[in-house]
Amino acid sequence: MKDLVKIVVTVPEKDADKLRKAISDAGVGKAGDYTHCSFSVKGVGRFLPQDGAHPTIGQVGKLEEVVEERIEVTCEKDQWEDIVQIIKNNHPYEEPVIDVYPLLNSI
Repeated sequence: MKDLVKIVVTVPEKDADKLRKAISDAGVGKAGDYTHCSFSVKGVGRFLPQDGAHPTIGQVGKLEEVVEERIEVTCEKDQWEDIVQIIKNNHPYEEPVIDVYPLLNSI
């Protein structure tokens, strides 16, 4: 049995499909005979870029609100570091928020 993790990332809505494809094409999001499985929910991300930041959206010193998608995928535990790197390589933000959670169920 393989240990699983859930990877969660938020991304501007306009970039969600591109990021979801990059993650899925790496082999993440398998469930039985299905591939490219993910879950998304829309929300509003808020951030305040500080001096030294190079924001993709907004400007330093100004509070920003962006419609984002929260994308969740499940993968084998030994894949998570590679998938996080894929997310970083395909994400428009300078500092994407990426969470990795261990799961109690395994395959």
